[in-house]
Amino acid sequence: MTGHRPWWKTVVGIVLTAIMLFPIYWMINVSLTKSGDMRKDPPNLIPLDPTFEGYAKVIEQQLPYLGTSLVVGLGTVVLTVVLSAPAAYSLAKLRPIGGGALSFVLLIAQMIPGIIMAMGFYAIYLNLGILNSVWGLIIADSTLAVPFGVLIFTAFMSGIPNDLLHAAKIDGAGTWRTFRSIVLPVSRNSIVTVSLFAFLWAWSDFIFASTLNGGGQFQPITMGIYKYIGNNNQEWNAIMATAVVASIPATVLLIVAQRFVAAGVTAGAVKD
Repeated sequence: MTGHRPWWKTVVGIVLTAIMLFPIYWMINVSLTKSGDMRKDPPNLIPLDPTFEGYAKVIEQQLPYLGTSLVVGLGTVVLTVVLSAPAAYSLAKLRPIGGGALSFVLLIAQMIPGIIMAMGFYAIYLNLGILNSVWGLIIADSTLAVPFGVLIFTAFMSGIPNDLLHAAKIDGAGTWRTFRSIVLPVSRNSIVTVSLFAFLWAWSDFIFASTLNGGGQFQPITMGIYKYIGNNNQEWNAIMATAVVASIPATVLLIVAQRFVAAGVTAGAVKD
């Protein structure tokens, strides 16, 4: 039958998917395992006698860390979009002198290891007095997301028909109003894409958090998980329970935003 997929391809797809998802399953399994069963050999592949003591510790100890991560993530999203969207519009449509060189610099900036940037930020933050602060983390995480955001926005906005912008100009709209009223609504999918990656980077960041906010009053969830880890630690169910809970916002965002990320940037902008 034409177009019929061989059964073995389906089997291979299921096996590969199971292999990729197994670490997530094992994380959930360990989070439900009692502390006394952690060193059991062989380990239980299914939590036959589950415990929720790990999740109880998450509610008791980790909620402040989750709240800080949420604030840092949302702050990084706002700062990234506010800085990268206008910059990308300038590069894509206004064509400033040196725009090509700037795009190349932004591409190179993506290759700088985070630990090198963290060391540089430490000295700067120490002099500015913003070490161990939430605002410091937001700024640091945005330095990773803004170059990426500019590149993504530039690629998306370059595809916006110039006729659409000329029509706005004829109607009396200036550069800023055209950007605000025409370009941003059309670029909804790119905004969602950049916001998603900016939030995920900030949510999962550990290097900046440990270097720039290791002694802060408000720390993100990655530092909360780190506090459980030690040479004599036996609270693996609490560690994995925290990891499961911390994965939920990212998972929900990926599910909700995937259709926007996959959609065309100018879909619906111009009628046929």
